[in-house]
Amino acid sequence: MAANNHWFLYPIFLSFLSVPLCSRASPWQAGTGTSLRVDHGEIFLVSPDTTFSCGFYSSGEGTNAYYFSIWFTHATDTTVVWTANCGSPVNGHGSTISLNREGNLLLTDVNGSTVWESKTKWGKHTTVALLNSGNLVIRASNDQVVWQSFDSPTDTLLPSQNLTRETKLVSPSGYHILYFDNDNVLRLLYNGPEITSIYWPSPDYNALQNGRTRFNSSKNAVLDDKGIFRSSDGFKMTASDSGSGIKRRITIDYDGNLRMYSLNAANGNWTVTGEAVLQMCYVHGLCGKNGICEYSQGFRCNCPPGYEMTDPKNWNKGCRPTFRINCGQPQEDFTFVKIPHGDFYGFDLTSNKSISFEECMQICLDSCLCLSFTYKAGEGLCYTKDRLYNGQVYPYFPGDNYIKLPKKVTSTSSASRHFSLTCNPKNDKVMLVSKDAYMKNSDNIKWIYFYVFAAILGAVELLFIITGWYFLFKMHNIPKSMEEGYKMVTSQFRRFTYRELVEASGKFKEELGKGGSGTVYRGILGDKKIVAIKKLTDVRQGEEEFWAEVTLIGRINHINLVRMWGFCSEGKHRLLVYEYVENESLDKYLFSDRRTATLLTWSQRFKIALGTARGLAYLHHECLEWVVHCDVKPENILLTRDFEAKIADFGLSKLSKRDSPSFSFTHMRGTMGYMAPEWALNLPINAKVDVYSYGVVLLEIVTGNRVSSGTIIDDEEMDFMQFVQEVKQMLARGVDLDIVDFRIKGHFNHEQATAMVKIAVSCLEERSKRPTMDQIVKDLMVYNDEDNHPAYF
Repeated sequence: MAANNHWFLYPIFLSFLSVPLCSRASPWQAGTGTSLRVDHGEIFLVSPDTTFSCGFYSSGEGTNAYYFSIWFTHATDTTVVWTANCGSPVNGHGSTISLNREGNLLLTDVNGSTVWESKTKWGKHTTVALLNSGNLVIRASNDQVVWQSFDSPTDTLLPSQNLTRETKLVSPSGYHILYFDNDNVLRLLYNGPEITSIYWPSPDYNALQNGRTRFNSSKNAVLDDKGIFRSSDGFKMTASDSGSGIKRRITIDYDGNLRMYSLNAANGNWTVTGEAVLQMCYVHGLCGKNGICEYSQGFRCNCPPGYEMTDPKNWNKGCRPTFRINCGQPQEDFTFVKIPHGDFYGFDLTSNKSISFEECMQICLDSCLCLSFTYKAGEGLCYTKDRLYNGQVYPYFPGDNYIKLPKKVTSTSSASRHFSLTCNPKNDKVMLVSKDAYMKNSDNIKWIYFYVFAAILGAVELLFIITGWYFLFKMHNIPKSMEEGYKMVTSQFRRFTYRELVEASGKFKEELGKGGSGTVYRGILGDKKIVAIKKLTDVRQGEEEFWAEVTLIGRINHINLVRMWGFCSEGKHRLLVYEYVENESLDKYLFSDRRTATLLTWSQRFKIALGTARGLAYLHHECLEWVVHCDVKPENILLTRDFEAKIADFGLSKLSKRDSPSFSFTHMRGTMGYMAPEWALNLPINAKVDVYSYGVVLLEIVTGNRVSSGTIIDDEEMDFMQFVQEVKQMLARGVDLDIVDFRIKGHFNHEQATAMVKIAVSCLEERSKRPTMDQIVKDLMVYNDEDNHPAYF
């Protein structure tokens, strides 16, 4: 790939990377009169623990421009965290950094001009030091800190460095800014050459709806040494590898996203462990004026029909039209090209409600200033655009954009090509690839989308089939839970309108159940499919966060998990649409009025225990995203007509990357009695919290009692932990278990019961001793051979 195509650097790289000049170790502190010339090849200061270095840093290979900077010494890319003279490099020959006799730190160019200074004049006994925190400080003779680099951050915050009302972070491009606004809310702002707009948190919602509070006056945000970034407005970002002893930083990257990075001490590489904007196309200015950001494996920039890249090396400059519109042109000279699910956010020329598509198109035709319009058919919403910024194509956007073009442009066969940005989320590099422009005819657009989609779908399906056959028939040691996970069915995961779900549920007439996350209603869709519709309560995510989460949940499919068919996100309404499971939840059969409840046979109980374990094992180890349920209990285990277990409400807790050993939540989740001790101890949470909850459920399946809230044995009342100790003693003595549900009158398999109780007890040990869910599936499968065990009714 040609070097001049690297217009857009991936976030872990800064805009000025090269190996700093270094010939010998430098002290961490220097006094007045100390100076360093750029061409002497030395580092100015090194922190006592050698984590940070400061000195002259080249702006790039083959250049003679240098910055006075601080960087991580041991990172492979020697990542810069602060620069004194951003945007004003000095000459690589003869430029000097010095602490003069007056105690002022000066950066001078080769011609003697002052490029930057600390503006401190505290006398000849002043010292400058680089601390282990990465903070460059100037101290007066009385040891008072009179200046520090932490007070003037550039694009990075280090642990214990505060972002305040007086400071801000600016991306290397200079267009994206993190700051506190007048409402005391921490925001990301695009400050481009022509427009300024806020893009995070979502400008469509107020502070409260975005999970923030305006009622604070401190305006302070800081990253602590455990990997938690907190803001006074209530925002919190927790590193997926949270804990002490790891070098971290918060950086606003070239692409405008705010990310947390953790340093791998073994190889010196950075890993993204948190980010503010989950869907990159919501970052404003990403593809420049007239540019369109499209979602793919990552994202890519494109020019709309009739437009071409302004600068093939730089998407920040966007796209320019290949035509001119004259106000005197007749309306019949124009046509519109459809961009499915496209929109240009903001800068509406006009907005109209409850009008037809034809009326909307005519409004744009009547205006010389109109360049395109966005139309949402279901609501009849029409937005005409006189400026095209923040373009994006998002598959769940409930509307389309129509570009206004002269007919001679759409009828001309163009062989022009332009670049699009493709970002691979599993790779730390970004590459530019050549991609044909949009077809100029709207019919061609429709068909090319169809053919591409069909080809991709066919390839993915073929890959799944081949992979599935390989694993199922070639690998003899595959876990049973993984085998079940490959029994996937096709579905039409879709976005519903609120009106559709109101009609499907008969205005939410028939309530199926209610829980901490919302109320579930029975519904019938237009195709007569019966579904369960869940109205979520207390959902504080913005639109993009909610879309991101449900999209991931919708991709998860397993025979022992309740299938999600779609979702609704309109204004304050957040709803999820699930498959309907006939026999309700497990608690109805275990704990309801014993005179009227259907009695579960032993074989049904074992099947439910095994199915639940398989579902959790799939979530923890095998699905596309590593998911911790965080609320495993009988109420969230639904039963089919054949009493197969299906786990509900998975994915409603925070999703985490597969390779993350643990993660943290902003508040405790789950149900008392089923929650692992680490919740109360405020320890990092991982999949073992589900293992603990499963152990409690397993005991309740065996006993038929709500043991999580205490029980009675031999007329003695005991709490849950006392009950567990009593069970342990029974197992140790090898006596018959007299805790099995008395209602089945001894008709149970003793080996299965003993195995289930042993597994349950092991699940309740301290976290490090608990088994994994895939191990539990293997242990239960040993006792699932129906040929060797009699049937029990």
